[in-house]
Amino acid sequence: MSAERVLTAFAGFMVLVSVALTVWVHPNFVWFTVFIGANLFQQSFTGLCPATFIIRKVFGFKTEKEMANE
Repeated sequence: MSAERVLTAFAGFMVLVSVALTVWVHPNFVWFTVFIGANLFQQSFTGLCPATFIIRKVFGFKTEKEMANE
């Protein structure tokens, strides 16, 4: 599994968690959902996402480009 796919799965999971927190814990958790969406939006333009660094460095996943070069 590539780092890009792990990032997509992680982002989707975090959106679901933030929506559940908004519904069942407190309405202000909607700002967590907004933060995730804003981060995904900026990542689509810059290609930089803090979670990607963690996924690659800590968990050792390779990008699709690295996997294609092997």
